[in-house]
Amino acid sequence: QVQLVESGGGLVQAGGSLRLSCAASGRTFSNYAMGWFRQAPGKEREFVAVIDQSAGRTYYAGSVKGRFTISRDNTKNTVYLQMNSLKPEDTAVYYCSATTDVLYTRMIRPTNYPYWGQGTQVTVSS
Repeated sequence: QVQLVESGGGLVQAGGSLRLSCAASGRTFSNYAMGWFRQAPGKEREFVAVIDQSAGRTYYAGSVKGRFTISRDNTKNTVYLQMNSLKPEDTAVYYCSATTDVLYTRMIRPTNYPYWGQGTQVTVSS
C-alpha cells in the first residue's frame, strides 16, 4: 500500500501561483510514477501532469503546459506541482496518485493508478 497526502491548495486570484505537495509513505517511493489529476464539479477526473520514477520524463496536459511544473524529491518521498498563471478554469480538486506504469499512454489515464490521495481544493477567482 502507498499512502498519499496532498497539501497546498487554497484560494488565489487569476494570474497567481500555488504549489501543491504530495507526501507519500508505505512502499518504495522511487518505484512509482506520480501523477496529478483534477476534477471540477460535474466533470470527469482529468489528467494534469505525470513524472516518471526517476524524474527523467514529465508529461503535461495541453491546458497546463507552460504554466505548471511537476517535480519530485525521492529523498523526501514527495512530489510537487508548481502552478503559475492560474486561471479560473483551473479551479478543481487536485489529486495526487501513484502507479508502477511506465508507458505514457497508460500514465495519463486515471484508471491505471491504484493509489490516490484525498485531494486538495484549488479555487481561482477572476
